[in-house]
Amino acid sequence: MVETPNTHTGAGQQFGHGLLWWVLLALTILLTIVLQAVDAPLKTPAAPLGIVSYEFAGTTAAAQAILDSWDAGARVHVGFSLGLDYLYMPVYALTIGLACAWAVRPLGDRRCWLGSLGRTLALGLGFAALLDATENYALTTMLFSGVADPWPAVARWCAAGKFALIIAGLVYALAGFSLWFVTWRPRKLT
Repeated sequence: MVETPNTHTGAGQQFGHGLLWWVLLALTILLTIVLQAVDAPLKTPAAPLGIVSYEFAGTTAAAQAILDSWDAGARVHVGFSLGLDYLYMPVYALTIGLACAWAVRPLGDRRCWLGSLGRTLALGLGFAALLDATENYALTTMLFSGVADPWPAVARWCAAGKFALIIAGLVYALAGFSLWFVTWRPRKLT
């Protein structure tokens, strides 16, 4: 007998709508690796997490201390990282958003609160990218025009919202994939 998947479509097709999702996932991973490499010279005692420390500085004193810890070469890395991040934003937002949209199927339908949560998170990833763009504007302004209020606080709050939405989307998508994986069974064709 030939075995084929049951009503659950295969993860390759269903998870994020096929080829588009896989291409976006590959781009997300590639850009993540590049951004991590660009971030390496930004790790200093004042910025132990590199650019993430800058994002969460929150005060003018902390942001200035981080900028002062970076030499001219490191500041070029910051500028490049912030610019590349504008390409990264739609890529990660679409990747995670499509994964959340896919995860609605195994986690809940339209009548279930989990289904509503997945659709909300899928759209919320677009908002995460907007928060990221606003955060980058604040960081770029401080990099090129000097540290002044309200930019450190704007960057911190935008970064917090961005990371909260990204983490929530990743957890939801992983939960959906895990449920799909443990409940998927091949069925026999008759």
